[in-house]
Amino acid sequence: MIYLDNNATTAIDPAVARVLAEAFSQTPANASSQHRLGQQTRSRLEAATDLIGRCLGSDLTRVHAPRLLITSGGTESNNLAISGIGDPGGAIVISRIEHPSVLAAAAAEESSGRKVGWVDVDASGVILLESLRDTLGRRTQSGEAPEAVSVVSIMSANNETGVVQPIEAAAKICREFQVPLHVDATQSVGKVPVDLTTWGVSAATITPHKLHGPTGVGFLWLDAGVEVRASLRGGEQQLGARPGTEPVALVIAAAEAIRIACQQQPTAAEAMAALRDHLESELVRLHPSCVVHGRQAPRLPSTTCLSLPGADRQSLLMSLDMAGVACSSGSACSSGSSPPSHVLQAMGIAKPLVDSALRFSLSRFSTKAEIDRAIELISRQFSKAEGFPTVDNSVENG
Repeated sequence: MIYLDNNATTAIDPAVARVLAEAFSQTPANASSQHRLGQQTRSRLEAATDLIGRCLGSDLTRVHAPRLLITSGGTESNNLAISGIGDPGGAIVISRIEHPSVLAAAAAEESSGRKVGWVDVDASGVILLESLRDTLGRRTQSGEAPEAVSVVSIMSANNETGVVQPIEAAAKICREFQVPLHVDATQSVGKVPVDLTTWGVSAATITPHKLHGPTGVGFLWLDAGVEVRASLRGGEQQLGARPGTEPVALVIAAAEAIRIACQQQPTAAEAMAALRDHLESELVRLHPSCVVHGRQAPRLPSTTCLSLPGADRQSLLMSLDMAGVACSSGSACSSGSSPPSHVLQAMGIAKPLVDSALRFSLSRFSTKAEIDRAIELISRQFSKAEGFPTVDNSVENG
């Protein structure tokens, strides 16, 4: 099976797996225990989180330093940021291309009475900075003061198209309005340079299973002075912000995965971009009607989103799976019902292209031989699909 769904999750790096196994083999101890073994475990945990901070341009050891909350993964970190940062009654502002975990968290807050504002994107899938400014500065119908906004959440790079967002510029606008900016950075680490201090953001979500680390653990980085309301109860771990026994072995393995990913990022990005460009150019050459989304914008080196007009994305996905290529028709967190891509819709992409869009995502372990074979298999299925009518969901969708 040729695995081209690395934006959903990646295979664990063998070096990281060895670190994980060694960490699990350590004498069992709780990092909150006061005895010697607990203190030793606490030291290993802090060393791992400090390493993660350094890799991401953030010194967690200084006085009044940022901090790194340990969570169960990206979804929990995003939910915690959306619901827990800023005034609990203030508005939330998000872009129209966010991950389902951000969209759903905002929707839940909206159902509880909070208002949600939206940041639009252009045809390439890049957020419109003027839309962000207008949304933050929007005044009430009476023309009085702008409505208070608790938090803005914008992803650093889109999981479907790979389009990289202007985070530094967005953070500058948010600072002008004195509103914290949370960034879902799960797709960026190891693929593009990530420096949280340079970005100037207030919070960021990081997930190691997107960069050849373990599943079941994630992080919410909080800048100095940024507080978050806990969504869980029952312990005083992590200053009560995220209670529960810390998964020390997973954190140690995650730190190693992030260290390797950041160290190898320049060479890995160059290799992935070359393979992605080869995949795109060959498929477009063989199938001129094929459309590459976001191609004119800066993109992750690992990601391509392609459409073949006249084909049906779900049928293509299944036929490619049977042929031996694993890919995606959108976010893995919403693929059970395979709804049309909200990302492509927000970009104003025509329905026939939305209905035929597939995502192919590489990793630093992808090879030229795999991509050459994938081109052959994808082209074969594209040829079968060309000219077939797209499934009409208008009745179902009302």
